[in-house]
Amino acid sequence: MIPNDLSQSFTSLAAGLGVVVAFMGVGLAIAQRKKKLTVVDTMWGIGFVLVAAETVLVASGGDGDPYLRWILLAMTAVWGLRLSWHLHRRNANAPEDPRYAELAAADGRSFAQVALLRVFLPQGIAMWLVATPIMVGANNEDIVWWVVALGLAIFTLGNVFEGVGDAQLAAFKSDPANKGKLMDQGLWRYTRHPNYFGDACVWVGIWIVAASSWAGLATVISPIAMTIFLTKVTGAALNEKGMKKSKPGYDEYVRRTSGFVPWKPKA
Repeated sequence: MIPNDLSQSFTSLAAGLGVVVAFMGVGLAIAQRKKKLTVVDTMWGIGFVLVAAETVLVASGGDGDPYLRWILLAMTAVWGLRLSWHLHRRNANAPEDPRYAELAAADGRSFAQVALLRVFLPQGIAMWLVATPIMVGANNEDIVWWVVALGLAIFTLGNVFEGVGDAQLAAFKSDPANKGKLMDQGLWRYTRHPNYFGDACVWVGIWIVAASSWAGLATVISPIAMTIFLTKVTGAALNEKGMKKSKPGYDEYVRRTSGFVPWKPKA
């Protein structure tokens, strides 16, 4: 017989998949109408919040601890809403992100096909996979409070790095005197990607909070996948490819500055 919390987790996972499919379908339609793939960046954080909210509703019919599901929703909302608002302000009146423009130009298929197959479908799959600790953890029947405290501490560290890193970069870019210059100040002096490092810590923290059960512990694929996406697939790898072409002195910055985990700069 399947334990009740595990059975309820399967229900939450299925419902979450439905939310992701519907939400990404709406995003695809908006991107097609605007002919702008950057729309998916704004949707990224909001999608996780919707999955977390749906999970609270689904899990409320089971035996999971109510405190834990609300803690997970609050964590997701704090991270996701800030990130989406930041990306919306950055991208709303800007042209297409060069990464997406290059992808659309090089693919050879129609805009709709590129949007579906290269952007919204893979990001939808990634969203559902990364959100598994939320959907499973909300059904945990017991809370191990020291585990929750550890997860919240790492989550807070990640939010600080991501939020402060984004704010420092935005302030740097807003100064006309810095046009064409390389950002290597503040947190960016200790890591080339403080925002991505913070993002990874956020999901390690959420996973730890969910790890009060064996089922929650098994969702470790979430922080692993997110870290791989951020460092090897859609984040740092694409960002650095563009920076090497457009920013003089970037190779020297790479030589002296940690690529991900903050560390003392090399002499």
